[in-house]
Order: sequence, then structure tokens, then C-alpha cells
Amino acid sequence: MSKWLSAVVCSMLVATPAGMALAQVPAGSKADHEAAIKQADADYKAASARCDGMKDNAKDVCKLEARRDRDVARADADARHEGTEKAHAKAMKTKADRDYDVAKEMCDDRKGNEKDVCVKDAKAAHERALGTAKIEKAAATGSPEDVAQARRAAQKDNLDAAYEARKERCDAMSGDARSQCQADVAAKFGK
Repeated sequence: MSKWLSAVVCSMLVATPAGMALAQVPAGSKADHEAAIKQADADYKAASARCDGMKDNAKDVCKLEARRDRDVARADADARHEGTEKAHAKAMKTKADRDYDVAKEMCDDRKGNEKDVCVKDAKAAHERALGTAKIEKAAATGSPEDVAQARRAAQKDNLDAAYEARKERCDAMSGDARSQCQADVAAKFGK
């Protein structure tokens, strides 16, 4: 797995423990919320301006990273302001979606199977992050049965995305090696 995808996955995983602490904070004031939104917008403008000197896909990635950071900061500010688990879960989903946008854009520099594998890995990381957000939301708004159902759905989505990513790696092979790879992946995931 490449370094950038590892960084994206790590940032997704780090957001969960930090977010849990966020959910325990009482609702913030309107002034704090407005200040956080203004700061997010100012940071976005500065980060976006730094992208202007770049070219091609590097510029696209830079712009998406700036947008991601702004959207995540705004969602976190909203979650702090509302002070609810549901708002926190919504912020987690925003982070997962924006991280996925950036990861997919990073794949655009690649070609062929390498690009396909990159996109599938990004999708698998996105599914893991979305699953965590769905579980948090169910915990905040539902019964224990809803949480259990969310966990099962998240686990299924995670396994399906991981299966697709592993299966895509086999496409780079040919002949018997490809057939063996596909059989191994199918056996591992019970498909």
C-alpha cells in the first residue's frame, strides 16, 4: 500500500478516538461556532491560494485537500456546537467522504491496473470509515438492536470492499498465477 493511502487510512482511524472525546464535550457557544467557521473559511482560502502555483493532478489534489480540511473543520464546529452524538457521526461521515474524494483524485496519476487497485483501496478505506460513522450514529439515535444491525452492515460492507480490492490485484497477473490468485481471494473471503 502506498504511503499516501496509508496516511489517509491513518487519518481516518485517528479521527475516531479524537471524535469520541469531541462527543463528550457539552454544546459550544454560538460565538465559538461562528469563529470556528470563519477560521475554516480563512484556512481554506489560504490553502487554496497555495495550490494556484501547482499544475495538473497535483493542483487538483491540493484543491481537494483544502476543501476537505475546510469541510471537516466546519463539520467538527457544527458537531461541537450541537454537542450531540448524531452531529458527531455526521462530522465523521463528512471526513470519510472528503478523504475518499482526495484518495480517488490521487489515483488519477496512475494508469491501468495500478489505478484500479488504488481506487479499490480508497473505496475500502472509505467503507471502513463510513462503517464507523454509521455505528456511532446508530449508537446515538437507536436501540442496541440498531447498533448491532449497523455493526453487521458495516462489517459486510468492509469485507465486500476488501474483497474487491484484493481481487483487483489479481488482474495484474496472467495465466495460472491469476487463476490461483483469484481462487485464493475467493477462498479467503468465502465467495
